[in-house]
Amino acid sequence: MQTVGDDMDDEKPITEQAMETITSAVETTKDAAVTAVKQVKKAAKKVAKKVAPKKAAKKKAKKAAKKTTKKAAKKSSKKAAKKSAKKATKKAGKSKKKVKKAKR
Repeated sequence: MQTVGDDMDDEKPITEQAMETITSAVETTKDAAVTAVKQVKKAAKKVAKKVAPKKAAKKKAKKAAKKTTKKAAKKSSKKAAKKSAKKATKKAGKSKKKVKKAKR
């Protein structure tokens, strides 16, 4: 069994040994953090790949729905305009006939 003091080098000052220990601990922690970040990024990319197509499909569906509603609205407004134009021409024709009859 080793005790805590067995690792220490008697020829180096204590402060230098402490700095080396701290430095190695910081490097180890940094490496662990970098590895963790890489793993998180990788996992996030996987999730994004799985979710992105679904979102894209939803966006396409929304756009298609908007287009169809816009087209339908255009068609209905065109139909309504045609109907009103026909009614107006019929009324104008009737009023012309009435004017002609009145002149007779």
